[in-house]
Amino acid sequence: MTQKNRIPSGGLINRAKPVTFTYNGKSYPGFEGDTIASALLANGVDIVGRSFKYSRPRGLIAAGAEEPNGILQVGASEATQVPNVRATQQMLFDGLVCESTNGWPNANFDLMGAIGKVGGKMMPPGFYYKTFMFPQSMWSTYEKVIRKAAGFGRSPLETDPDSYDHINQHCDVMIAGAGPAGLAAALFSANSGLRVIIADEQSELGGSLLSSKEQINGKPALDWVRDIAANLSAHPNVTVLTHATVNGYHDHNFLTIHQRLTDHISDKAPNGQVRQRMHKVRAHQVILATGAHERPLVYGNNDLPGSMIASAVSTYINRFGVVPGESLVLMTTNDYAYQAAIDWHESGREVVAIVDTRANPEGDRISRAKSLGIKVITGSAVIDTQGKKRVTGVSVAPINAMGDSVTGKPTQLSCDTVASSGGWSPVIHLSCHTGSRPQWRDDLIAFVPGKPDRSQLTAGGINATYALNDVINEGFNAAQEAILACQKTPADRPVVSIDSVVEAASMALFLVPHTAKPSRAPKQFVDYQNDVTAAGIQLAAREGFESIEHVKRYTALGFGTDQGKLGNINGMAITAQTLGKAIPETGTTVFRPNYTPVTFGAIAGMHCKSLFDPERYTAMHGWHLEHGAKFEDVGNWKRPWYYPKAGESMQEALNRECQATRNSVGILDASTLGKIDIQGKDAREFLGRVYSNAWAKLAVGKCRYGLMCHEDGMVFDDGVTSCLGENHFLMTTTTGGAAGVLEWLELYHQTEWPELEVYFTSVTDHWATMTISGPNSRALLSELCDDIDLDKEAFKFMDWRAGTVAGVPARVFRISFTGELSYEINVQANFGLHVWEKLFAQGAKYNLTPYGTETMHVLRAEKGFVIVGQDTDGSVTPHDLGMSWCVSDGKPFSYIGKRGMHREDNLRKDRKQLVGLKTKDPHQVIPEGAQAVATPEVAVPMEMLGHVSSSYYSANLGHSIAMGFIRDGLNKIGDTVYYPQRDGSVIEAEICSPIFLDPKGERQHV
Repeated sequence: MTQKNRIPSGGLINRAKPVTFTYNGKSYPGFEGDTIASALLANGVDIVGRSFKYSRPRGLIAAGAEEPNGILQVGASEATQVPNVRATQQMLFDGLVCESTNGWPNANFDLMGAIGKVGGKMMPPGFYYKTFMFPQSMWSTYEKVIRKAAGFGRSPLETDPDSYDHINQHCDVMIAGAGPAGLAAALFSANSGLRVIIADEQSELGGSLLSSKEQINGKPALDWVRDIAANLSAHPNVTVLTHATVNGYHDHNFLTIHQRLTDHISDKAPNGQVRQRMHKVRAHQVILATGAHERPLVYGNNDLPGSMIASAVSTYINRFGVVPGESLVLMTTNDYAYQAAIDWHESGREVVAIVDTRANPEGDRISRAKSLGIKVITGSAVIDTQGKKRVTGVSVAPINAMGDSVTGKPTQLSCDTVASSGGWSPVIHLSCHTGSRPQWRDDLIAFVPGKPDRSQLTAGGINATYALNDVINEGFNAAQEAILACQKTPADRPVVSIDSVVEAASMALFLVPHTAKPSRAPKQFVDYQNDVTAAGIQLAAREGFESIEHVKRYTALGFGTDQGKLGNINGMAITAQTLGKAIPETGTTVFRPNYTPVTFGAIAGMHCKSLFDPERYTAMHGWHLEHGAKFEDVGNWKRPWYYPKAGESMQEALNRECQATRNSVGILDASTLGKIDIQGKDAREFLGRVYSNAWAKLAVGKCRYGLMCHEDGMVFDDGVTSCLGENHFLMTTTTGGAAGVLEWLELYHQTEWPELEVYFTSVTDHWATMTISGPNSRALLSELCDDIDLDKEAFKFMDWRAGTVAGVPARVFRISFTGELSYEINVQANFGLHVWEKLFAQGAKYNLTPYGTETMHVLRAEKGFVIVGQDTDGSVTPHDLGMSWCVSDGKPFSYIGKRGMHREDNLRKDRKQLVGLKTKDPHQVIPEGAQAVATPEVAVPMEMLGHVSSSYYSANLGHSIAMGFIRDGLNKIGDTVYYPQRDGSVIEAEICSPIFLDPKGERQHV
């Protein structure tokens, strides 16, 4: 098949490597180096999709990231489907398969287009808010239809076969954009000894110079680009990233870069290769050399296929060897766009006319166009286009000097392509990501970056600097500032020689006038992807939407995958004009990351599948597996739940484990408890502020239990903290709460009390912890530890000692979560299994029994000990738990939660309080979560008095036990409450003390 719009020679494509691709089920030829867009244009494909609301035919309008219409579904198989790929950015490869994302039955013939023609006037901005409100029950149906009509791509239904990753990098200077300014900055910085990262979204370095015919140092600009590219690639301090979009610019000069490593090679990444990578870069200095996007002009039917921006025409001709039509009419407000007509003419195609909105422009490019015999019509504009599925002609009319009214009768010109240029909009998005507001410059007819609040420099088009010599010099200047900021000596500054070009002043024109007002004129599109018209924006302003952010949301201006890169400035200007305000008064919308869409794969990187929610194992995990443990997930940890023997039910295993521990000795793998090492001269003071109880007098070698509360006074974690030295403590937390507690400590230290000298280190993984509990635990430990005096008077409850266990240095804590004589043995994690096995070898004579988390729950419930997260739910204070003894209001400095506890609501007498519950039937176990009522003999809904938080059968006590909350429960000891069940039965229970076993604590003090 011939490529009817491909010129015989020229461009940067590799004509020696033809490729074949499929679009909408039809095969087309192209070349290596093509984008999908350039190949479609080469093959004469006019329509690439249908519009969002009206289903109007849409063709390609741009050649880069700003393209709003060429949004395709790419993928040869279900698993490799990628939605909403921009045709102008996807490089062609052999076998590529793509299709339009909308149009039924296809983009060329779309039945929805008829609805758009007939009902278009009934679909003004916000019509869906007003139309699809009633009946409310139908909204889910409406939503499906609206989403289907939207025409964006679909996600794959099969698993992605590719892998993605992240990489963290540091550099002296990060340069976003590899056009002339970026290349100049990179070369100068690298030669001066800086570590440089330069990233560009295109497939090769060069930016605008890839489609330019300008000269540098008397040679084609591309030669200059290739020389610098070779220099940078060979430089050891330079990282060059192509196919890489700097998508986000965050605080502290942290940038994210989305690099598409193999998207240009094949549908699926070659074996062993990563498809896409997210670079996370921290830079000392950042240079934004992101360039500018050309603004299209807003005129009647400006969305017809064949309507393009002028710079895109030059790009397709000079870079890809494609002329996207036969006959061209160019409309412009500036000199630069004349180059598109010159390039078109030199390709051998017809330039019907250049229509310049300025009255008497004079400049080098204008003179060049006239010398080629191109007709130039001044003081006029294209006010309308003709055609159905492609431009067939235009209406040209004279306009006044202000550009707001037609002053004469329109004339008709036949053509199949209209190129327009309303000037340039600097790509300021990254400069805005951290909150800097752009500034409008009337003299530049553009928003430029506001004053940065960090080490950020700008160069080139982002500053509305467009003359090539000035652009390159700005790159050098920015690099010099970065070099000096990094305390390096600048190298010799490269010298460039570029012929200057005389240009006339540009005209500020954002809405081309028509003989009819916008509401009656043919549709004048501002945002092509979302079908936002000039009339729609004016209507929004008339309806009271004066803030540009409100206009954006009401009309959907800039909401598409292109984020308004082409239309936003025109939309803001039209809003300002409608409101009678200046553009700076109206302002601009907020630009946020990401600059262009990023795949979920790149965002997730390797953090998927088993790495998405990683499993954590203790040092003894293999032993637990060998001995048949059943596991439960606690946070990310796999904790032994119980250890059933052959033929045992879960309850039978729990009974055996509980009785063995109470009667002799049991062992628990407690390694998963959070451990935070706290040091610093203010560590003790800090503990007093984050815990509700006092810590000022805790002596070295002692331990203390503490409760931690949020500001509202509600308990959110607990644990034992031990004093290792005068300014050194070890805090333990709940297993699931460890990360949250560490974050909480850092938050308060960094934001509330930065003056305190205190440091936190998570050491959870450093230590293996095993707890031996039961009357024989001292005897067992004494057989493996001979350098700690284990006498009850020498080593008291809530003490800790350093020594050796089984020949391994250890910290031994005499603390208990079972109410039994207990020792918590902590050793370096690599020795955990060794000590564990030695304990079992010596413990055989004591019937040492491993027990899991469920037995731990039963044993602690027998003693009335709470589990934060099970017996608390974010609405429980220490007083509600009956733990007022753990609150010290007399501390010199307040503690977190003190004010919250003293709120009126938290002092009510009828708050729900933790109590014990004994069922009248001793073998009946109340389901956890069951709701208590005063009597079951009332109609539903019953008044709820509280609920059950923990409930078990106790083999040691011979009956069930439960803990729960009852309104004013501490004053209702001895009362009876009822727990209705789903099957209609009722469980009767007596309110009692939550301490069911050894209320005096004698067993743990022996």
